[in-house]
Amino acid sequence: MEFSGQPAAGETRPFTRAVRAAGLVWVSGHSAPHDPGRGIHRGVTPAAEVRNALAFIAKLLEEAGSGLDRIVQVTMLITDRADYAACNAEYVKHFPGGLPARHTVLFGVPTEARVGFACVALAT
Repeated sequence: MEFSGQPAAGETRPFTRAVRAAGLVWVSGHSAPHDPGRGIHRGVTPAAEVRNALAFIAKLLEEAGSGLDRIVQVTMLITDRADYAACNAEYVKHFPGGLPARHTVLFGVPTEARVGFACVALAT
């Protein structure tokens, strides 16, 4: 197994960003990056959060030797049912070659993120 983005000692988020094993890449749940002090914002709308979160997921997949086009299963995590249609409208734009298997879960996290994603992809 290869671990990517292991947490530092004492990290408040004790999980690895991605793991590559047996020809697959598992990406932990991530929302769009948010660090206002560095000018990084999740997005103002649910669609912008989806776009930014999937860009982050794409970066993690690339680092692990995969890509969005190799995803076989996605978990979409949303905090508000009212955002479901807007999230879906943006989500489908990122998978022009075919939509991966997916399930959607309502979630709550100690951040202001409205949407996040976890996935399993084929490694290259």
